[in-house]
Amino acid sequence: MTTRRTSPFRYDIVGSFLRPEKLKQAREDFNKQKISQAELTKVEDEAIIDLIKKQEALGLKAVTDGEFRRSWWHLDFFYGLNGIEFFVPEHGYFFHGEETRPGTITVTGKISGEEHPFIDHFRFTREHTSAGIEVKQTIPAPAQILVELLRPDILPKIRETYPENDELIKDIVAAYRQVIADLYQAGARTIQLDDCTWGVLVAPLPKGFLAETQQDEREVRKELAQLYLTINNAVLADQPDDLTLNTHVCRGNYHSTWAAAGGYEDVADPLFTQENVQAYYLEYDSERSGGFEPLAKVSEDKLVVLGLITTKSGKLEDRQKIIERIYEATRYLPLDRLCLSPQCGFASTEEGNILTEEEQWEKLAFVKSIAEEVWK
Repeated sequence: MTTRRTSPFRYDIVGSFLRPEKLKQAREDFNKQKISQAELTKVEDEAIIDLIKKQEALGLKAVTDGEFRRSWWHLDFFYGLNGIEFFVPEHGYFFHGEETRPGTITVTGKISGEEHPFIDHFRFTREHTSAGIEVKQTIPAPAQILVELLRPDILPKIRETYPENDELIKDIVAAYRQVIADLYQAGARTIQLDDCTWGVLVAPLPKGFLAETQQDEREVRKELAQLYLTINNAVLADQPDDLTLNTHVCRGNYHSTWAAAGGYEDVADPLFTQENVQAYYLEYDSERSGGFEPLAKVSEDKLVVLGLITTKSGKLEDRQKIIERIYEATRYLPLDRLCLSPQCGFASTEEGNILTEEEQWEKLAFVKSIAEEVWK
């Protein structure tokens, strides 16, 4: 069995970690204008350095900053682009049994990617990570911002700057390519595109995706899949040979709740057949994700990271059952093209999932232990 020397590794992470209480308090104080940006940054810096040390001590071969400088896994990146601002709508996102804290974005001018704050965030993490350890930069997928901007409640404002989708997509692609080029120049060699758009497509389409006129949902699903594929691949095309670009597919991860349910069958083609990433981090921690059969469509030498360990609960899974599921997946992909990780991050937003930091680290040690047994 070959040793993985680039991402993804046999035991891996998705990216986000539970925020320490000191960091949560500092952000709350900053939002209430009790402390300055510099004071908040100091707390963030200290928390990230501590997190890096813990990840290295665990033996992870790729680390992240835990997304500790973000409130949201996606919105902070979006409003770091020029021409985009954050605002608070009437409602949040509707998850299973829970509505999220409200937040979204709007367009205030032409979108571009120069001087994105995530570049300096990456540099800080790289500077404090030991030599030989990979720093993985996570960002939301290009399709994700397109979906956000085409929300029915936001779209009228967007149309003031972008009357047509073609120009909007063109500027999104250019902005993303600028950010990726700047990350690469700063030393990033692994970038992960986090993507819930495919997770929406596996479920019945939410209100707003279908027009008032009678439409065939299957056809709409195909059109959306092609749209997501096109914008993602436009960003992925012609990147440096030594830049690893992976993606993570999720059905929602907020305060231990979820947004969508359904197997990968309806999106396997084109997601697994045509999206030009090197690896897929796939949610597989519950029956909501369906079976492994769609993995048979994963093309060429692409890798799959099985997200079999849930981050939505602190309880450890049955070890033998996880091992059995890994070998079940080998019916569709060779073991050498598989890896293991949690199904998502531990805190896609600063609220975090419902488990303790101790349980978080136990989960990751569990992932490592199983991987070391399976991939000897």
